[in-house]
Amino acid sequence: MSIPKLTFLTGIAWLFCAVAGAQTVQQQVDQKSKAVLSKVIEWRRYLHQHPELGNREFNTMDMVAKHLQSLGIEVKTGVAKTGVVGILKGGKPGPVVALRADMDGLPVYERVNLPFASKDSAEYLGQKVAVMHACGHDSHVAILMGTAEVLASMKKEIAGTVKFIFQPAEEGPPGTEEGGAPLMVKEGVMDNPTVDAVFGLHIASATESGTIKYKAGPFMASSDWFTIKVKGKQAHGSAPWNSIDPIVTATQIINGLQTIVSRQENIVKAPVVITVGKFHSGLRSNIIPEEALLEGTIRTLDSEMQKEVHERIKRMAENIAEANGAKVDVSIDTKTLVTFNDSALVNMMVPSLQRAAGAGNISTSQWTTGAEDFSYFGTKAPAFFFNLGGMKKGMDPEKAPGHHTPDFYIDDSQLDVGVKAFCNIVFDYPLAKANAGKTEPKKKGF
Repeated sequence: MSIPKLTFLTGIAWLFCAVAGAQTVQQQVDQKSKAVLSKVIEWRRYLHQHPELGNREFNTMDMVAKHLQSLGIEVKTGVAKTGVVGILKGGKPGPVVALRADMDGLPVYERVNLPFASKDSAEYLGQKVAVMHACGHDSHVAILMGTAEVLASMKKEIAGTVKFIFQPAEEGPPGTEEGGAPLMVKEGVMDNPTVDAVFGLHIASATESGTIKYKAGPFMASSDWFTIKVKGKQAHGSAPWNSIDPIVTATQIINGLQTIVSRQENIVKAPVVITVGKFHSGLRSNIIPEEALLEGTIRTLDSEMQKEVHERIKRMAENIAEANGAKVDVSIDTKTLVTFNDSALVNMMVPSLQRAAGAGNISTSQWTTGAEDFSYFGTKAPAFFFNLGGMKKGMDPEKAPGHHTPDFYIDDSQLDVGVKAFCNIVFDYPLAKANAGKTEPKKKGF
C-alpha cells in the first residue's frame, strides 16, 4: 500500500522537527564546545607559559575579566584579592548554578620540553623561585573560559543564572595572607545571588584524556598542617645526662604519631595520613640543642576523625614530652575541609557527564588523600567535584608524571570534554532538580 506523498513528507518533517527539538540544546553544546576547543587550547598554553602564584594572579585576572566582558557577562574583579566572578542571567527563570576554576601556579621549576614551557619566576616568601602550572590550573581556567563563551551564545536557552568563579590561591596563600576559597566564601561569593549548587573539576595527569572519574560522598581529604615545637635543655654532646634532649624527644613523637594511624584510628572507616615533612634542630655535631621543630600534614576523609586526630596528636606530643622532661607546643592549622560530593546531586548529574564524555568514558573512583579548598564552597550549597583525564592515550598511569612535580604534563587535546560537562550541567540541573521534587538535595554536614 502506498503512502500519500504529502502525508509521508509531513510525517518525516514532523519526525525531524521532533528529534531536532529534543536534541537541539545538546547538539549546540556539542558543536559549540568542539568549535571553541582551539581557543581553549590556546588560552591554556598561554597561561601555562605565564603562570602566577597564589594571590598574585593579576594578569590572569585581567585576561579572564576581559574575556567575560566581551561576552556580555557581568564581571566583578578583585574578589579574594585576585579572583573574578562572572554572572550570566539566562533567558528563563531557574536556579543559580556556580562553576569554579582555580587559577594559581606553583613555585616549581618546569623540566618538560614544550614550546610553551614556563620560564617565569617570581618572589615567594622572600625568595626568587621558578613558577610553573604544575597542577593543571591553567587548563581549569581555559575550560571555564570556553564554557562561558558557549553558554553566553546560548543565553536564551538557559533556565536560571550561571555564576563563573575564577578562584585564586587554591594552593594556599603565601605566608600569613588570607586567600583561596575560604576568603571567597567569606566575601560572599556564594551569595547575591544565592547559589543552589556548585560544581568544579580537576585535570588528572594519570587518568586518560577524555575520560571522567567521580565519587559520591567523601572524595578528597581534609588537609591540616601542624607544628610541634619541643623545648629541652642544651648541653655538651659528651654529657647528655646534663641535657633534656629535644632531638630524642622529637624522634619519639614522630614514632608515636604513626601509632595514631596504625593503632588508634579505625582506618576501615576512612584512611588517615600523618606525615612529618620537616625536622629541624641543632647547629653542631657536639652540642645537644635546646629546641627541635617538627612540621607536617594530616589528611583525613571523615570530619569526626579529623577532630579526633587533632586531639590525639596534641595528647601524644604532650605526654611524650612530659615523659622526657621537655615542654612542647602544638599548633594545627586547618587548610581544607573534606571535599564532600552531595550524593543526591551526584546521582542527578552523572547523566550529564556521561553525555559529555560518552558512557564508556566515565567511571567511579576511589577517594584520594589529596586535598582541595573547593570543599569550602560545599559548606554553602550542595557540591559536586570530579576529575577530568589529562593523560595521553595509551600511556601507563604508573609512569605519568605526578602533580606538583617538574615533569607534570597533560594532553590538552580533549579539554572540550570539560566544556561539554559544565554546559550539560547548566542545562540539565534545573530539570533534574525539578524532577527530584521540592526537597533540595541534602548536604552531609561536617
